[in-house]
Amino acid sequence: MQQQQQLQARLMKCLSCSHAHLPLPPPPPPPFSSLQRFASSQPKGVAKVILKKGKTQLFKDGSPMVYSGAIDRIIGRPPPKTGDIVLVADGTEKPIGWGLYNSVSMFCVRLMQLEEEATRDPSCALDMEKLLETRINAAVELRRGLGLPSATTNAYRLVNSEGDRLSGLIVDVFGDLAVVASSAAWVEKYKSKVKACISSIDEINHIHWRPSVEILKEEGMDAADLKELHPSTCPQRTKVIENGISYAISLEGQKTGFYADQRENRMFLSTISYGQRVLDVCCYSGGFALNAAKGGAMSITGVDTSLPALELARENIALNNLDPEKTSFLREDATVFMKGALSRNDSWDIVILDPPKLAPSRKVLQSASGMYRNLNSLAMKITRRGGLLMTCSCSGAMTQSGTFLRTLQGAASMAERKITVLRQSGAGCDHPIDPSYPEGAYLSNILLRVL
Repeated sequence: MQQQQQLQARLMKCLSCSHAHLPLPPPPPPPFSSLQRFASSQPKGVAKVILKKGKTQLFKDGSPMVYSGAIDRIIGRPPPKTGDIVLVADGTEKPIGWGLYNSVSMFCVRLMQLEEEATRDPSCALDMEKLLETRINAAVELRRGLGLPSATTNAYRLVNSEGDRLSGLIVDVFGDLAVVASSAAWVEKYKSKVKACISSIDEINHIHWRPSVEILKEEGMDAADLKELHPSTCPQRTKVIENGISYAISLEGQKTGFYADQRENRMFLSTISYGQRVLDVCCYSGGFALNAAKGGAMSITGVDTSLPALELARENIALNNLDPEKTSFLREDATVFMKGALSRNDSWDIVILDPPKLAPSRKVLQSASGMYRNLNSLAMKITRRGGLLMTCSCSGAMTQSGTFLRTLQGAASMAERKITVLRQSGAGCDHPIDPSYPEGAYLSNILLRVL
C-alpha cells in the first residue's frame, strides 16, 4: 500500500514537471474589425496609419485631427496620396476608424468615422460620398430642430466643421444662398459632391464657393487649382433677415460675408439698449448697432476702418427704416477713436468691442493678450461708471487658453476701473462644438459692468 502511494506521488510530480515545460496556448485572435473587413473588399486595398503607443485614446475619444507626431508608421504600397481614404489603427494594427489622408499637412489624417460607428451603421464605411450626404442631412435636421431657418431668421450656419463632424468644411446659409468655406484638401477633392448635397436642400438656389487659400496652401493645394473653372452665376450681394432685422450682405466681405455666430448676443443687446447711448467699436456692417437701434437706444455710434463695411452699415439703417439722425458710422481706427473720445471726456452707457482676430495661433498669444488688454482698457475708460462693456474675442487661441477674463482684469487695472461679469457667451447654437475637439471653441462674448 505504501509503495503504491509513493508510486502515485512520483507520477504526479513527473506530470507536473512535464506540464511546466509545455508552451502556453496562444491567446484567442482579436475579433475581426468591421473596417478591416470592408477594407479587404476594396480592389485597390486601403493603407493603414498606425498610431504610436499612448496616442490611441485621444482619437478613439473622437478627436478628428491626427497629427504627424502621433503616427508610428504607415502600412501600404504604394503609399497613400492626399485625399485617399486610410484606416487609422492602434499599435496592434487594429483599426479604430477611417479618415482622409494628407501627405503635406501637419494633420496627416482627418478622422471621419470610428470603428464602433462603422459596426453599428456600415452604410457609410469607407464611403466618403455617402458619409457627406449623411452628415449634411444630419446638419440640416439639427438646424430644423433649432428653428432655423424661420420667418424672422434666414441667416445661419448649416455646417460647422468639426462640430458637425466634417472637419475643414463650413457652410453658412443666407436666404436662398449657401456660402461654402473650404479649408481642407479633402473638401476640394469632393467639391462636386458637397455642392450636390447642398443643392438638394429645398431653399438653396445658389452656392458660393470660398476656399481659404492660405490654409489650403498648407494642405498642399496650388492656388491656381482653387480658381473656379467657370464664371460663377452666384450674386455677389444678397439680403437676409436675422431676429427680424434686415441686412445687406456682400460676399466679397470678411469670412463668409456675415457673422452669424453673434446672432444671440446681438439679440441680447437689443433687450438692454433702451434709452442708452451706445458705441459699437469694430462695427463691421452694423450688426450690434442695428440691434441697439431696434432696442430703442437714444443714440448709436459705429466705428470701423473698412469703408465697404460702413457703406453696408449705412445701407442697413435705411433698409430697416431706422432714424439716421440717431445712428452715425465713422471710419476710424479703433484705438485712435477711443483715445480721441477719452481726450474729449466722451463716454457711453454701453460700449461694444468686437475686434478682428488678434491671436491667429498660440505662438502669438502673449503679444495678442497685450493688444486685447490695451483695447479693453481704453474701452473701459470711455464706458461711464456703472455702464456696460460687451467685449469679444474671436481668437480661438485666446478663448481656449481660458485667459480672456484674466486679460480683462489686467485691462481694468490699467484703466483704474473695477469690473464685474454679468454674462458670458459664445457662438450661437447653430455653431456646435465637439468636446473631443475643444479647439472648435473660438468666440468669447463677455458683458461687464464697469465701475
